[in-house]
Amino acid sequence: MFADVEAAKLFYGDVLGWSFAEASTEFGGYAEARVDGRAVAAVVPPMPGQEGTSQWCLYLAAEDAAATAARIHDHGGELLMEPMRVADFGTMCLARDPGGVVFGLWQAGTHEGFGAVAEPGAYCWADVFTREPEKSDAFFPAVFSYRAKRLEDDMDFRVYDLGERSVLGRMRMTDDFPPETPPYINVYFTVADCDAAVARATGRGGVLRFGPMDTPFGRFAAISDPQGANFSVIDPGSTTGEPPRTTDVT
Repeated sequence: MFADVEAAKLFYGDVLGWSFAEASTEFGGYAEARVDGRAVAAVVPPMPGQEGTSQWCLYLAAEDAAATAARIHDHGGELLMEPMRVADFGTMCLARDPGGVVFGLWQAGTHEGFGAVAEPGAYCWADVFTREPEKSDAFFPAVFSYRAKRLEDDMDFRVYDLGERSVLGRMRMTDDFPPETPPYINVYFTVADCDAAVARATGRGGVLRFGPMDTPFGRFAAISDPQGANFSVIDPGSTTGEPPRTTDVT
């Protein structure tokens, strides 16, 4: 969601190599972002009442959006938008966890979601950044049947697994975050070269917040785009060291 959609297209088109479908006035100016013709994201103007806001929103898949929305309510979350049918494409819903983290639900119709993942230009990973991690750790596993694991080090970080796959991280926001920064989900986009992507982003007015840094999962950097939307880029092909051990949380 971007206050200036055309500026967002120019920025992400250069940084991540996206092309864009023609915006749909029928669906609020929604324009699908693509890599090699496959859907990887979308940009849309703010909804009424949110003018001036720019941020990314991650949509989690739901087999039944209405049933998932009910679980969100039952476990202390807030529905910002009740499940709404979007033509034949699917059903969407917007919600907030008890700690203030905003996310979406998507029940697929003809549009299943990502056409590509974990390749240059496409979504790769996401972390829940929250000041109240105990609330997120109770909420997300209860609503989405995740199994939580913690890293065996001093960092307050959790990994949420779905079946045998790790699908989402949870990070405690420290005092390093400005107090005005709300809780959010930080999305990671795959790039072929982290440093080159950072150079393109800062060259177009983005702000480097952290990194680039080498990790066992890839070389990554955290960035704010010129409109203030936070995201990260990661080159998963450039790894350093062994992944940290994890322990199930009961």
